[in-house]
Amino acid sequence: MRSLATAALAAMTLLLAGTLSAAELRLIMVEQPGCIYCARWDAQIAPIYPKTPEGRIAPLERVQLRGPYPPDVRLQRPPTFTPTFILVADGAEVGRIEGYPGEDFFWGLLDQLLQEAGAWPAETGQ
Repeated sequence: MRSLATAALAAMTLLLAGTLSAAELRLIMVEQPGCIYCARWDAQIAPIYPKTPEGRIAPLERVQLRGPYPPDVRLQRPPTFTPTFILVADGAEVGRIEGYPGEDFFWGLLDQLLQEAGAWPAETGQ
């Protein structure tokens, strides 16, 4: 039964990755030197992020708080906290996480942003 669930999840991930080609997603991490929460994220999440389904759907791009920001990105407002994680779809901000609430909360918040962007399946409650 577990292998069936694993296969279904893998198929869904591939299907989602294929349907997302119309919208380029990326996760921009706004950071600054000396930010202890940025360092904590780097220790807990950075090594695994590119290997996760979330990391494949929304690759990470790092930007310093004072910029420069990518010229093709339109933010709803300038970030004021570090780290701030901004989900960008086709160059426009579609959501953000301000601060780093810890590993468990980060994944849940990121999944919620991806769901709201239509790039991640809604939780089924199972």
